[in-house]
Order: sequence, then structure tokens, then C-alpha cells
Amino acid sequence: MSISQLKEVKTNQVNEYIKNVYKKVEERNEGEYEFLQAVREIFDTIKPVLYDNPVYMKLNILERIVEPDRMISFKVPWVDDEGYVQVNRGFRVQFNNLLGPYKGGLRFHPTVNSSIVKFLGFEQIFKNALTGQSIGGGKGGADFDPKGKSDLEIMRFCRSFMTELSRHIGPNVDVPAGDIGVGEQEIGYLFGQYRKMRNSFEPGVLTGKPIAFGGSLGRKEATGYGTVYFVKEMLEDSNYSFQGAKVVVSGSGNVALYAMEKATELGATVVACSDSSGCIYDENGLDIEFLKQIKEDEKERVQHYTTVYSKAKYVEGCENIWSFPCDIALPCATQNELDMDAAKALVKNNVKAVGEGANMPCTYDAVNYLLENDVLMAPAKAANAGGVAVSALEMAQNNMRTHLTKEEVDARLQQIMKNIYAESIEAAKKYDDSDNLVVGANIASFIKVADAIVAQGV
Repeated sequence: MSISQLKEVKTNQVNEYIKNVYKKVEERNEGEYEFLQAVREIFDTIKPVLYDNPVYMKLNILERIVEPDRMISFKVPWVDDEGYVQVNRGFRVQFNNLLGPYKGGLRFHPTVNSSIVKFLGFEQIFKNALTGQSIGGGKGGADFDPKGKSDLEIMRFCRSFMTELSRHIGPNVDVPAGDIGVGEQEIGYLFGQYRKMRNSFEPGVLTGKPIAFGGSLGRKEATGYGTVYFVKEMLEDSNYSFQGAKVVVSGSGNVALYAMEKATELGATVVACSDSSGCIYDENGLDIEFLKQIKEDEKERVQHYTTVYSKAKYVEGCENIWSFPCDIALPCATQNELDMDAAKALVKNNVKAVGEGANMPCTYDAVNYLLENDVLMAPAKAANAGGVAVSALEMAQNNMRTHLTKEEVDARLQQIMKNIYAESIEAAKKYDDSDNLVVGANIASFIKVADAIVAQGV
């Protein structure tokens, strides 16, 4: 058999293996579209790794990596301010702890279901691996909506949620953090209930805590800052920069606000942002400090911005955010917010780069379309890793009963994001002969986890 024939046989073996495993994943997770999308992206990009490492197929690494260690679902009853009992559903997926304790946020949002929790947990495995820190992948949350709830209602819900969750977590077992709908207030209530139930002060059991009892300086800013630091590395490699660029950022939570803040510090003009109701646009640039005030302090919608800045334009419908011309787009709101239509609008307006600040904010087809049109693409697994990287620093500080300064945290965050970029681009060039960071991030992280599976046995 010739060399070319041998290569063809190996290629067919890889393709058949991936096809068979993915078919089984589809059958086992019918209708869980977000999870299947995340699995498909990984499978489509790691073919050359399986080709070079047939032991991964022999040991059935793919099927082992897509099946969570455990999926926990539980009811969360709580009493509202009118005295009525409400019931929500809570989740925690402990996906993979080969590299360290399960680590990943809690999301409180009406859309939370098993598919979303599993996709987030699956992505977390690889994101956490890229940070180079000793953390595995997990995720959780509930279909509870904190919006419109009183502080007492949120506290009652958090206490009930933690009553069940507490039996599944611990500083060396599973360390949750915040996500959409879960900020310092919610983490504080969750930690307080955990402390009472365990009769033990264990600050390392949750991250994203208030500074007073073990939180880390710089954690609130970390995901947004980290996204911009990663995109900065990507831009510089292509002789671009944030300096003088027009930037559109979806969302107006922590990730979006601090991505806007850091992009502005680097010389960009942020011209648009959004919330779930609509978006605001000002070609001359938005006042980021005022945005932080109305979102963090006043808890207002972004439309309120136009009551002070009358030249800013408000458009109903958050999906319209991608219609505004920009050089750099940073989707920082939620999963699958940037679809094919949005990608086409961005390309038509000559966008140069897209940096995923949220978890899987671009649809599968949109990512491919952007890459086909030579748009620089910073994937969420890499660009979104700043938050969990600083969460791991918080865990280390808790273990040592010490605090890093904000400057020390930021310096470490910058270095971590530089390292992630370097690993991702190296893997892309080695296995794909390209600068495709989507491929690079997937491969670099997959190899770390796969090698751990091989080393630790069945």
C-alpha cells in the first residue's frame, strides 16, 4: 500500500470514528441544540490531532469527553413577597475534573435548561484547560429570573438553591462562580447559606465573592478585560490595533461594560451597546463611565442613556446591534446572539475582527462565514477565559489567606491571555497550517484534556 493510500485509510478511520461518536451524542442528547453545537465545533476541528494520535481513538477519548461525570437536576422551592410558594428548577453539571476541581459559573435566567448548562459545562472544560491553571469544567444555574425580584425574594431563592447544591460542592470538589443573573449579591447570599449549613468558613467554595470575605480585586472586570487583551494580541499579529478603531459591543453587563472600558483605554471608540430590550448608537462614541453608572448603580435600561445624551440613537430590539458599522465587534451578551444575518451585515460593513466575550455568542454558520471572509476571529474558549482565570487566582488567594493587589491581578491576567493566544496560534499553525484561532484554541485545549485522560486511565 502506497503512502497516499495509507493516509487515505487513516483519514477515513478518523472521519468514521468522529461520525459514529457524534451520532451517539445526538441520540443521547436529542433536542439539546446548544450542547450539540458545542460538541460539533470541537469534533470538526480536532481531526488532525486524532490523525497524529490514534491512541485517542483506541481509548475512545471523544465519547469519554462528551459525557459528563454527573448531571444534577433539582427543584428549588421559595416564597415570594406575597407569601406564595414558587418552584424553579436548578442544575449543576460536573463535566470533567481531570485537571482540577470542577469550576464554572451559575446562571440565573429563564432560558436555563439542561442543554444550555451542558453546553456551558462542556465549553468550560476546554476554556479552563487553556488558562494553564488546575481547574476542571462544570456549570450550573436555574430558570429563575432575578429581574423584577426584590432583594428578599432573591435571598430566599438563593438560600433554597444552596440548600440542595451544598451537598455537591466544596473547595476541592466543585467551585461555582457567577454568570448571567448571578453577581456579588447572589454569591453573597449563596455563600452565607453554605457557611450556615456547613458551620464552616470555607471561602474557596465560591468565587466572585465580595472582597470583605475572600473575593478578589479585579474579578468583576476580568472577563471583559481579558477579552480585549486577547483581541489585542490577535490584532497586533495582523498589524491592526484598537487605536482609532470603532467598536460595537453587545450586552451591558459586567463583560460588556469592562470590555468597553478597556477598549476605550486602548484608544478605541465604542459606538454601540445593547441590553435585552434594544441598543444605543452614537458614531462619536459612548460615555462608558455614564453607562457604568446607569447599569451598575441605577439599574436602568440602556435607553435611559438617551435622556442625557440626546444625540445618541436608541433602536428597539437587541438583534439590531450588528447593523451598526464598526471595525471590531465584541459579542458579550449571550449564546448564539450573532447569527448568519448579523455576520453578513458585519462583513458588508467591513468589520476587521470579532472577539467573543460571551460563551459561544456566534452561531456555527456565522463563525464559518466570518472566517471565509477573512475576518479575524477570537473564539470564546480563548477570549472569554479571563473571568475563570481570575476566579482561579481567587481560589489561590483563599487557600493562602492573602490578597493580591488589583495591579497584580491585572498583570497576571494579561500574561494568562498572552499565553492562551500564543498556545492557540501555535496549535493552529502546527495542525491546520493557518492562523485560525478557532481551530487553534480547540486543539490546544483538547490535547491537554485528552492527555490527562490517557495518563489517568479508565
